[in-house]
Amino acid sequence: MDRRRFTNPWPGAQPPHGWRDIVRWSRERGWIQRRSRAELPDFELATPAFHAPRAPRDTLAATWIGHSTVLLQMGGLNILTDPMWSERASPLRALGPRRVVPPGATLESLPPLDLVLLSHNHYDHLDSRTVRRLARLQPGAHWMAPLGLARLLRRFGVRKTTELGWWEEATIAGARVACTPARHFSARGFRDRMRTLWCGWVVRVAGHALYFAGDTAYHPDFAKIGESYGPFDIVLLPIGAYDPRWFMERVHVDPEEAVHAYLDVSGESLDGQGSPRQPRVALGIHWGTFELTDEPMDEPPKRARAAWRAAGLPDEDLWIFRHGETRAIELSAPDS
Repeated sequence: MDRRRFTNPWPGAQPPHGWRDIVRWSRERGWIQRRSRAELPDFELATPAFHAPRAPRDTLAATWIGHSTVLLQMGGLNILTDPMWSERASPLRALGPRRVVPPGATLESLPPLDLVLLSHNHYDHLDSRTVRRLARLQPGAHWMAPLGLARLLRRFGVRKTTELGWWEEATIAGARVACTPARHFSARGFRDRMRTLWCGWVVRVAGHALYFAGDTAYHPDFAKIGESYGPFDIVLLPIGAYDPRWFMERVHVDPEEAVHAYLDVSGESLDGQGSPRQPRVALGIHWGTFELTDEPMDEPPKRARAAWRAAGLPDEDLWIFRHGETRAIELSAPDS
């Protein structure tokens, strides 16, 4: 058995919470008085409009399936992040957080996938039933995983997988794929805490790049990621699952911190003239699909928009999607 443990390297960044904190949070939120499904927001579904089988190489298209699952089409590649199609984010079919909104597209409707990016092993991001189905439907997809997860993926039926540690890179399907730091933790049970890594991902292909931050709290390496791999055409940042802050601040950004992270990434990305160059767009993810934490489920995009405007950023550069929505932009020639 692999006895290694992974850590967050920044001072004060370790998730401190044990069973006493979990019990405290449970008492504070009052499990018996949780919002009924009738009290949850009625989120509108959109009809996906992704390109099949592929988008033109000069087009970037993003389709939000829900939570942290996004289909990205860029440079002629089809890329999927943290695939999650199950009804519950749980190892059990009858217990655990249940979907408030169905997936924005079916697994069977997806175009041929080139890359699947996994950020870590929590059940709302790595779902065994989804992985098994996707492995059968898309046997040619190459799965990118942080250290320690390849063996589990192979057990679920995945044929092609590559493990990387932070700042490591691989060339897959003609793309430069880099594993980037995130501030989070891992566990699927009681005895495997911190035994596999967690991460974000950068994919650079045909002179363009995307950054998927994964599941993360705020950390000081966002600027280094932008400096090392930017500029980015799209940045995927989590904006939900942040309350109560005393419990969540070391594992999840809140919307204001997500905007701060975007500014860090863009501030260190330099174009050929040596001036700051911002990513084209930011897409807010990790909200509105599962009721995981205490904030109202429709609050994250409101706070994200307010923080975005307070930072003086253009409204059109912040993408807040309906489940299933697709948006696309035309990509300029590289280095133009």
